[in-house]
Amino acid sequence: MNSTIKLPDTWQTLLSQTLKSPEELLRYLQLPDSLLEGANRASLEFAMRVPRPWLDRIEKANPDDPLLRQVLPLGEELESIPGFISDPLEEMSSNPVDGLIHKYKGRVLVILTGACAINCRYCFRRHFPYAENRLGPEQWQKILDYIAADTSITEVIFSGGDPLVSSDARLKQLIDDLQQIPHLTRLRIHSRLPVVLPQRITTSLTNLLSQTHLKVVTVIHSNHPQELDNAVAKAVEQLKHAGVTVLNQAVLLRGVNDSVATLKELSEKLFDIGVLPYYLFTFDPVKGAAHFDVPDNEAKQIISQLQDQLPGYLVPKLAREIPGRGSKTLLIPGQE
Repeated sequence: MNSTIKLPDTWQTLLSQTLKSPEELLRYLQLPDSLLEGANRASLEFAMRVPRPWLDRIEKANPDDPLLRQVLPLGEELESIPGFISDPLEEMSSNPVDGLIHKYKGRVLVILTGACAINCRYCFRRHFPYAENRLGPEQWQKILDYIAADTSITEVIFSGGDPLVSSDARLKQLIDDLQQIPHLTRLRIHSRLPVVLPQRITTSLTNLLSQTHLKVVTVIHSNHPQELDNAVAKAVEQLKHAGVTVLNQAVLLRGVNDSVATLKELSEKLFDIGVLPYYLFTFDPVKGAAHFDVPDNEAKQIISQLQDQLPGYLVPKLAREIPGRGSKTLLIPGQE
């Protein structure tokens, strides 16, 4: 008798199965058809992308599910709200070389790709001109030359899009090139994939990260404890086994995590899987996502209450990024 053994899906296979149709999403999650018209219109402005591993963590028939709220396009996104703009962090004014952002002393950010496994509806780069910052070989050499000429730069941050959408071969080449610059000491990778597509953290990738002499820090992005399942825990374990420091940053979002109880559970669950809470960012006023905004006074109150319930190392720094400043702006005294 012949039997077929089904092999686990690769991360590339799972990435190719990403849902892009609001109609398919609503049907799978047993959500009302009344949401479809607004979802279709909003997805024309900013495409919907939901990977299967994320989809499986969403509660069916619950339009208020906190994971659904982060990915479901809404008609509200098309409303024009004063103060909510396309480039809320003014990154284009800190873009000395295409593909590179240099805002803070000692570190630069490289836009590896405009691709993501998931399109978060609150993304502050939802209007970013990725086509103008495409990282081809010639452009990468210009970035290397820029970094090599400034000996004050000790850290490179891989960002995007999501840098871990890139293949291991491409990441290896980029890291090998950076290692040739003597004043670089750290590589930071900002990625949502360890959370939304944890299958991306493969032995091949962790071997690559363990072999560089650069100190590697991975900043994952989780906003809600429901996001952290066993697969995410395994991915973090693999990163830490490779000697990678793993931190988490979150965004305070209306209807997702704007409560003390949710943030407390998030911090405790992160620590349980080996991740330290790092930043909790107040919402960047990006056009199309005003419905996620939580006022600063409410954010401060939430964090103050969180400080009463958790040890200091589990309380993320409440911060806002203000264009033109030399660092993140902390909103709670004593969190320096």
